[in-house]
Amino acid sequence: MTICAVSVENPAGHRSSMRRGACPSLATPMVTGDGLLVRLRPAKPGFALGELIAVADAAEICGNGILEVTARGNLQIRGLTAATVPLLASKIADAGIGVAEGLAIETPPLAGLDPSEIVNPLPLAAQLRAAVAEHRPPLTLAPKLSITVDGGGHLHLGGVTADIRLRAVCVGGKTLWQLALAGTEATSRRVAFLDESAVLAAVLTILKTLAATGVSARARDIDAATLRASLASMADLDAVERVEPAPNSAGIHNLGADRAALGVGLAFGQIRSRDLRIFLEALQIFGATEIRLAPDHGLMVLGIVADRVAAAQALALGHGLRAFPGDPRNDIAACAGIGACASALIDTRAVAQAVIDAAPSLLDGSLTVHVSGCAKGCAKPSSSALTITAAPIGYGLVVNGPASAAPNAYIEEKTIRSAMERLEALVRQRKRAGESARSCLTRLGAEVITAAVQQG
Repeated sequence: MTICAVSVENPAGHRSSMRRGACPSLATPMVTGDGLLVRLRPAKPGFALGELIAVADAAEICGNGILEVTARGNLQIRGLTAATVPLLASKIADAGIGVAEGLAIETPPLAGLDPSEIVNPLPLAAQLRAAVAEHRPPLTLAPKLSITVDGGGHLHLGGVTADIRLRAVCVGGKTLWQLALAGTEATSRRVAFLDESAVLAAVLTILKTLAATGVSARARDIDAATLRASLASMADLDAVERVEPAPNSAGIHNLGADRAALGVGLAFGQIRSRDLRIFLEALQIFGATEIRLAPDHGLMVLGIVADRVAAAQALALGHGLRAFPGDPRNDIAACAGIGACASALIDTRAVAQAVIDAAPSLLDGSLTVHVSGCAKGCAKPSSSALTITAAPIGYGLVVNGPASAAPNAYIEEKTIRSAMERLEALVRQRKRAGESARSCLTRLGAEVITAAVQQG
């Protein structure tokens, strides 16, 4: 199903968007299959524990009680109505929660706390936000345009797609900022290595170019060669190797000085608001003070007394959350699915569970299986080793591609489990000693994978 590019004025005075590419917010909630959806980005790096409890309470009263953390680490509240969105906004304000609007400028979940960071990225991110907010005339930019500012720590944002990428690097003993355009760390186009003093002007130049091009312009529309020629790079563009994808945030992360953060993830990106509240109230007993949202549908819990982090981790698992690096659910990216999204045509969570049950050998941490309700691929816009999406006969399987790609194989709805069992058997039988599931599938190739899932 294709979403039409329309916005609807409702009786409460806000506009509800159905336009693909729009970002749902308190001012412009999005129409979905289960009502209106609002996305919240906190103005601070995270929520105080009491603030997130207030959000959970508001979601229960104003929505259908379902909360999500997106693949980019944004909080979504589902099942709202035109009448309850203003009430939600009021409750958010009453709780003293500042909400970021406009251009998304994202930092890693442990920014300013990670002892492996080259530099704390929060001050530069704050300067960029202020410069964009104060620019006159105001910059009119594409709704989903984003910037990542990454200090180069353990839980970096290399796997997050962004229009403008800034990453701290060390070259010749000097700290520089790598500027790149359009994509993830692996796919973006490098432009320059800059001193911090030159970053603000360079980014504003890009944003002004995009604003002048049109409201739908994205960084992929920028001529990288022309931009490179206008900037004085402090190092060769190949001076620094591209970083490997960051590990999943689930687990315990050492912050030094007897401090640790506990990363937990929502199972398939969702949680009931009352379940979140119960979990957060239990965390208070362990001394938790702050929750930061993390990519891959995660929550980073801060402030837990060091000798109680392991107990809090066990508590999270007991509440159905992903709390350990080896949890197979870490390797599944699933969107909301049919019934929650107007575009979705399949029950994504049921399919995800079928993959976990029938093909555990695939989920060894080396790859992500993306389950998408439609070709938009909201849960993981970039390519995955395996993507299962909706197709006229049931499901399409894309090998090494995004949900929008033409499927390599088609699977009938009633045979999805047996197809995954055959894929599981293929990997178990053909995997070499020490080889990961991803490496095995890459070596076997799309033709062999297609034959395996379609046989019988």
